[in-house]
This record gives sequence, structure tokens and C-alpha cells, in this order.
Amino acid sequence: MVTRMPKKTSNSSRPSSRLKGWAAIAEFLGQTPSVVHRWHSEGMPVTIEGRFVYAEPEELTQWVGTDAGRVRPVHIANEDENLIEDLKQGLKFVKRKRNK
Repeated sequence: MVTRMPKKTSNSSRPSSRLKGWAAIAEFLGQTPSVVHRWHSEGMPVTIEGRFVYAEPEELTQWVGTDAGRVRPVHIANEDENLIEDLKQGLKFVKRKRNK
């Protein structure tokens, strides 16, 4: 997944690159929404406005510890997870990367 980083300009003239919703954030990070929810509880930077959730790609990239918007899949397992489903998600991510 290649993410185009917007040029640094004033906020009023910059188009919004903000991700809206858990699914969009999860897709950007190459993770499942359940992992993204857990990461939010661990301090991942998101903004909650009413019933909507938003995140800035630049902030997520920085939080994950990657550079230039190239997100490497990171997975932290816990005892209550369905690891088979997570494996399937990981394989889909790798196949998408390989086909680009």
C-alpha cells in the first residue's frame, strides 16, 4: 500500500487526508478493526468526534514507527484472539503487496 504524503502547507489550503472510521484506519495499517481498537486503547492517536472516529495517516505512521508512509504489518497477539482469522488477514495483506 503506497500512501501519498501531502505537502506541508497551511491547514486551510491542505486537502484532508484524514482517515474516517475504524475500517479505513485498519486498512491503512494492514490490520483488522479489532487490532486497531486494541491499539487505540494502548495509545494509538485517533480523534473521536461524537460517534465518528478519525486519524491522520502521518500520526499513525509515526506511532507505528515506520517511515514515508510504508506501513509494515505489526501484530501483537493475545489469548482471546482468533489467530486463524488474523493469519488469513495477514496473508491477504502480503498478497496485495506482492501483486502491486
